[in-house]
Amino acid sequence: MVTSEVAPVITRFAPSPSGLLHVGHAYAATIASRAARDADNGRFLLRIEDIDIGRCRPEFETAIVEDLLWLGLQWEEPVRRQTDHMDDYAAALAQLKDADLLYRCFCTRAQIKAEIAGADRAPHGPEGPVYPGTCRQLGRVESDARKASGAPFALRLDMAAAIGRAGPLTWHDQTRGTITAEPNQFGDAVVARKDVPTSYHLSVTVDDHLQGVTLVTRGVDLFEATHLHRLLQALLGFGPPRYAHHPLLMGRDGKRLAKRDHPATLRAMRNAGVKADDLRAALASGDSERLHTLIDVAEGATDANHRP
Repeated sequence: MVTSEVAPVITRFAPSPSGLLHVGHAYAATIASRAARDADNGRFLLRIEDIDIGRCRPEFETAIVEDLLWLGLQWEEPVRRQTDHMDDYAAALAQLKDADLLYRCFCTRAQIKAEIAGADRAPHGPEGPVYPGTCRQLGRVESDARKASGAPFALRLDMAAAIGRAGPLTWHDQTRGTITAEPNQFGDAVVARKDVPTSYHLSVTVDDHLQGVTLVTRGVDLFEATHLHRLLQALLGFGPPRYAHHPLLMGRDGKRLAKRDHPATLRAMRNAGVKADDLRAALASGDSERLHTLIDVAEGATDANHRP
């Protein structure tokens, strides 16, 4: 009798150390951890996505580890830190370049904004107005000359060529079922920035593959990004993981909980005396009132500490 082996469930939580974790992060981390824990031989990984060198700080990485341990989570070692693996992203870029799918983009943000403003009905994608492809029209000689002069440039994916090479693609979402990938909505996406020789989209695609992630759990705010990630997977020869895009936590004001808007960080909760067991129970039960009460405790303590 022939039996088919089921791939183990390998999940990950991948925060950026650009600030302190808040309860929305705790929600995402516990979902990923629980999905691995509930599966036979499941594995939960922690990845530090620190390519944004202008905003990421070592002290925030330390805080991430401390807060997740307080929350009661455990993960495999070693933790993957993106800035330690730039060679992996360079190899992926070289593969895309060899396939003649990349071009240099010398445009500044101001130039792109001006060109889009002057166009009729400029298309918009998940990340805003779609780049009009200005530098795609540059000849090799001019592009090489600009590079030789020291002009900074990003690397963009020639979307039409990439889709032509990959063909039709689908991916599976645990809530929505089979999804037809539509990466063209991103236009010629940046895969290597001017200041960093990679991008979020490229790095996360490479990382998930190299870490063997089989189930990506993340918020619905990243659902559209999966269209582009599916294309990059196909171009790089990676098999796709399964996806589970979960709802975002909302505050009483109906807005998503985000680090820039709310002081209800895990650090603030710890300092206010909130117990990790209570927070985990509120997150697991989906009891929004209970969760908001804990947030109120943390915010109240923070306000009291900042009073003159």
